[in-house]
Amino acid sequence: MKITPLALAAALALLTGAATAQTPSAAPAASAGDWRTVAPENLLVIDTTKGRILVELEPRAAPRHIERIRTLADQGFYDGLKFHRVLTGFMAQTGDPLGTGAGGSELPDIAGEFTFRRGRDAGFARVEGGARTGIVGLVGSLPVQTQPDAQMMVTADFRTTAGGLFCTGVAGMARAGSPDSANSQFFLMMAPNAVLNGNYTAFGRIVSGLDVVSLLKPGPESTDGAVTVDPDLMTRARTAAALPEAERPVVRVLDARSAAFQARVAETRAAKGNAFTVCDVQPVVEVSGG
Repeated sequence: MKITPLALAAALALLTGAATAQTPSAAPAASAGDWRTVAPENLLVIDTTKGRILVELEPRAAPRHIERIRTLADQGFYDGLKFHRVLTGFMAQTGDPLGTGAGGSELPDIAGEFTFRRGRDAGFARVEGGARTGIVGLVGSLPVQTQPDAQMMVTADFRTTAGGLFCTGVAGMARAGSPDSANSQFFLMMAPNAVLNGNYTAFGRIVSGLDVVSLLKPGPESTDGAVTVDPDLMTRARTAAALPEAERPVVRVLDARSAAFQARVAETRAAKGNAFTVCDVQPVVEVSGG
């Protein structure tokens, strides 16, 4: 199972440089109440041959996919698996026990979760000017596009439609041709790519270790990024909840709704000008322990 060739070809044609939101010195200091701690069950700890990657899982956006990732990770399924497809400036794919892109787990495939129903309890933080059209922002650390809150007043469930956006650091579920064929494989974005939006399930975002992803051994574009000689590995992947307490990293993320975070967004928007998008907004994170 893999990202389909059609989507891959289009994605490669649209690659842009990785977004990096610098913390401006003029931004107001964050107070203690501006930070949130990622729940251990929503923190995927991926140890690799190049270093550690921490992914904040977002169950509000993709509950079935999160359940699958948690199950496989905590069973040790991912331990020792290859980053079998790595395309520089695009993504790194892993999670296949065959190491070829054709394998999966013994569990059944999962239906796509390309959109989700967003309620007021999702804590959506709008990013003004983050898209040419529509409303964009963050749910947790995940960039999303959504309908306005006013739409909730005319829906039976008092919610509105939203969908994850494939910005730098977003974690997505790989699949075959069928939209309902995701199983165990996933990929980590190195750059924004709008071609994947609405076609693949975004289930989380890297909150630490983007530099590690960039160090993973790439494959040639001529072979669709396949890494056939000495690929990097996931040496261990677990949710933080499954690790002994002394080994658990603790991740604090600056709340995207806080004044401190929004000031950083405003400064980045001013610096980028008309080129600014929501993908230029990266999480502000503190990691301790582990």
